[in-house]
Amino acid sequence: MDILSIISFLGFTLLVAFIAWYATRKTDEKSADGYYLGGRSLGAITIAGSLLLTNLSAEQIVGLNGQSFAQGILVMAWETLAAISMIVTAIYLLPKYMRSGITTIPQFVHERFDAQTKSILSILFLVAFGAVLLPTILYSGSLAFSTMFDLPETLGMSQSGVIWICVLSIGVIGSIYAIFGGLKAVAVSDLVNAIGLLIGGLLIPVFGLMLIGDGSVSDGLNELWTENPEKFNAKGEIDSFIPFSTIFTGMMIAQMYYWGTNQSILQRVFGAKSLADGQKGMILAGFVKFLIPIIVVLPGVIAWHIFGNDLVNPDQAYPALVKKVLPGAFLGFFAAVLFGAVLSSFNSLLNSSSTLFGIDLYRQYFNKNASELKMVKAGKLFGILLAIISMSIAPFIANAPDGLFSYIQESLGSLSVPILAVVAVGMATKNVPALAAKLVLTIGVLLYLVSQFVLSPYFIEAALSEAAINGITNVKELGIIKAKAYPHFLHIMGILFVLNVGFMLVMGKLYPNKNIYKPKVTEEIDVTPWKYAKIIGLAITILVLSTYLIF
Repeated sequence: MDILSIISFLGFTLLVAFIAWYATRKTDEKSADGYYLGGRSLGAITIAGSLLLTNLSAEQIVGLNGQSFAQGILVMAWETLAAISMIVTAIYLLPKYMRSGITTIPQFVHERFDAQTKSILSILFLVAFGAVLLPTILYSGSLAFSTMFDLPETLGMSQSGVIWICVLSIGVIGSIYAIFGGLKAVAVSDLVNAIGLLIGGLLIPVFGLMLIGDGSVSDGLNELWTENPEKFNAKGEIDSFIPFSTIFTGMMIAQMYYWGTNQSILQRVFGAKSLADGQKGMILAGFVKFLIPIIVVLPGVIAWHIFGNDLVNPDQAYPALVKKVLPGAFLGFFAAVLFGAVLSSFNSLLNSSSTLFGIDLYRQYFNKNASELKMVKAGKLFGILLAIISMSIAPFIANAPDGLFSYIQESLGSLSVPILAVVAVGMATKNVPALAAKLVLTIGVLLYLVSQFVLSPYFIEAALSEAAINGITNVKELGIIKAKAYPHFLHIMGILFVLNVGFMLVMGKLYPNKNIYKPKVTEEIDVTPWKYAKIIGLAITILVLSTYLIF
């Protein structure tokens, strides 16, 4: 990086920090609402920006582009179908959440079931954040910076040493934002970084297409389309990362869990000034999400056209493309934007972890009479501990066989299925007992783990051994045999979701809840819905489906 790149990197990073400080200087960070929900003062645009940046980080940009590099635009399903789940959440789930005035999803589970169920759910969220998401965000961000800017060569260090430095840098700065700034500081910095990411992210495919088309974007797109037709088929085959049939099983379950029940996402919306603001923010984010494949999928196909099989690790496709096509004058700005995106996801999860511990666990198990100030302090201390743990794990994450993004989704499957089942059944019924929820949140997790880490390897190894005996060595044939040997993890999620919901409904019939659940209604929040939510949501849904059908 030259001096201009360094100056632009530092300049944009400091600008974001100043704006976040300026916007939050009057927020009361000592109260629970002030620290955890930004004083319920977030507007629609801030919410939309924060939602996008919480979701869109290095593991998303690097991981999805790595998958599109390997298999084409079929991976856009993760983005396009997300828009539909965001619409469903905004219209149907958000009104019920905000009417009860909750700060966390486990609070809703507490009201519907009991305190023990809430605790189990909080612990599951914290395990997901601390053991999977936070370390992966740190590692993928560090890998991107290391590859993009030749840091091992620049610093004269080994790759592993550079990864450690990057992980610690991102972790420490992200912790300062999340732990000492509260949700509003996180959300405001997210909004600024979201604008930068959209601008910087769009530059990569533009410059990439210009490189392919000798200065012409349209010529580059035409050559990319005609030279790589297989990369523009959105219908995944049985041995692909996303077989077409999974869209109708576990794909939507994973999406509804993430956008409809995930604490780190919904906390931004719970901080809205009103229900209407929350709905506007989520629907606006859903529309932008529909356009995001231009940033997180198309560059991977461009990288394939430029590099082909020269890249051994698909997860390095995006960083390598950025390094090749982006002019030096933009490099520092893009580095700052990517740094902000990584920070955003990291500090958002850390802030949500502090919230879960402070609100849901500290008062129940450590200090029942704790004041709001003590609760906030306890949450901050827990956040620091979780940050240290995640920074310690991150450098040891090895490249997953199907890429970082598949690794994240498959790992979270064990938690997303039971959590979504419990929240959905809890919201839709009044007679299902707390025991049913507890069994699903424990046994449901174990069933998925046994399926993926015991049964799946056993059946796949047996099938491959039989193929070897029969002399089958073709990579494509082996891939199909492997895919047929055991259901795709998204299919497993779909199957287990139906089993979990069915089990809870049967328990509701056999052992109905003696205390019929009555939803709590708060008067502290304006819960008047946005009158255009359904019509605009329907329009975006039609857009998504029509675009998907084209490919």
